[in-house]
Amino acid sequence: MQNADQYGIQAEPSTFQFSLPQVMERKNRIVETMYQGVQGLMKQHKIDVFNGVGRLLGASIFTPQSGTVSVEYEDGSSELLPNDYVLIATGSNPLALPFLPFDYEQILSSDDMMTLTALPQSMTIIGGGVIGLEFASFLSKVGVKVYVIEAGPRILPTESQQSSRLIQKELEQQGVTFYTNTALNEEDIEIHTDKVTFNVDQSFSTEKVLVSIGRRVNTQDIGLNNTKVELNEKQMILTNAWMQTADQHIYAAGDVIGHLQLAHVGAREGVIAVEHMFNENPLPINYDQMPKCVYTSPEIASIGVNQETAKQRGLNFKVVKAPFRANGKAMIESANQPEGFAELLFEKDSESFIGASLVGPHTTELINELSVLHFMNGSSIELGLSTHAHPSISELMMELGLKMNNQSIHI
Repeated sequence: MQNADQYGIQAEPSTFQFSLPQVMERKNRIVETMYQGVQGLMKQHKIDVFNGVGRLLGASIFTPQSGTVSVEYEDGSSELLPNDYVLIATGSNPLALPFLPFDYEQILSSDDMMTLTALPQSMTIIGGGVIGLEFASFLSKVGVKVYVIEAGPRILPTESQQSSRLIQKELEQQGVTFYTNTALNEEDIEIHTDKVTFNVDQSFSTEKVLVSIGRRVNTQDIGLNNTKVELNEKQMILTNAWMQTADQHIYAAGDVIGHLQLAHVGAREGVIAVEHMFNENPLPINYDQMPKCVYTSPEIASIGVNQETAKQRGLNFKVVKAPFRANGKAMIESANQPEGFAELLFEKDSESFIGASLVGPHTTELINELSVLHFMNGSSIELGLSTHAHPSISELMMELGLKMNNQSIHI
């Protein structure tokens, strides 16, 4: 509690207050520190940075290969950057509903949420995906009444059904109200000066609205029409396993190719692209080996296949599972019984690890051990025979490896 004020918490014997401005100030300090670190790395490695708007140009008598970049600066001047290779990593932006555009005051994007200066009394979150649930979890913890509206049959459709059910139950216990199978139309929403009213199964109003229905890739107006680069129906750039586009000297990575819109995945894609440009023979990307994390409370993490996707692929697999309440360290760290579970999937014959779904304490750290196991094509017995420290939450992974071989002691 000595450092609680750094996290926006003021705790006195008879009062407890939360300060969003202090939280945002700390967030901004951390972001600036990380930004300056990246700037330092750019200088250290002698990488030139051109701060402007870039567009790809087509082939010409001066540059027979498409892909020269025209950089336009704020003062109206421009510069041409000839090159041998191009890596497109223009990212994405929050997607708005066509009948509910962002106004940056009442109707907010996830970007707007990161600049809030005061907590609303209530908020509706449209979209029950990762970003929406992370904000729902945070806001409900600090006293905001939260409603989540999801068009699909369940929240977190990219995670296992069991993970989805458990996090909804946990968030409901924290005061979040969910409406699933609820596709909104313009007539369902009334915007007033001080509130937004939703007429769905029941009528309710909230002070602000977060629209979190996905992201739109930034492939417009960057000159792709001057190249052979191909797009899919969602305007995402099509690439091969080495991030090459149909114009083989032009590569793309990150959100613009739309596989897994996660920072660490985009970084991996970028490394593969650059290594392939310079004949370093990188391994092609395997998205089953990419961990996914949801920073709710409790945390959610997964990798590879879950039971539903394994069945869809026709895989022959075995499942081992244990609750986090069977783990001593998880019990120590939890005020109450720790919620959640760890479920691991192994190929039935070889017992190679093929996937995991985790919900519980520190699962966004635990998943990295399983990422290594997946990358190394590890087996259940290799996981089980690797000694883990006690007490630790990660020893539950060891026990599950042993359980697969009927050798577990503590679960």
